[in-house]
Amino acid sequence: MPTLTPPPKPGSDPLPLRGLRASFAYAWAGVQLAWKSQRNFRLEVYIGAIALGLAVWLQVSLVPVLLLIALVLGLELLNTALEALVDLVSPNYHPLAKAAKDVAAASVLIVSGIAALIGVLLLAPPLVSRLGLW
Repeated sequence: MPTLTPPPKPGSDPLPLRGLRASFAYAWAGVQLAWKSQRNFRLEVYIGAIALGLAVWLQVSLVPVLLLIALVLGLELLNTALEALVDLVSPNYHPLAKAAKDVAAASVLIVSGIAALIGVLLLAPPLVSRLGLW
């Protein structure tokens, strides 16, 4: 089986902009991989887009909405990376591998729940007002 050579490290390129471009390309490849392989990531992107659209429509400050979206998506990407790493180093079932994956997933669950609560607190009052329900 042929040995695959790893891609060059972005920081090792003597041309800094080319190295920076490579760093962004690797990061974008990670986003694409998550989009293709992770149903929850796609779902969270859709929910984030809906929340952002509501915030624009309701003229709510975009900063907290964007920060919450970034936090949830960032944690989902870290969770995906950790799960891949655990699967690599522990392909067979091990209770510690399960614990690592479960705790990483719990971080996404907790932050998503809190983000949803904050989203309701931010968006519900202007939505009720806009719809004339109060």
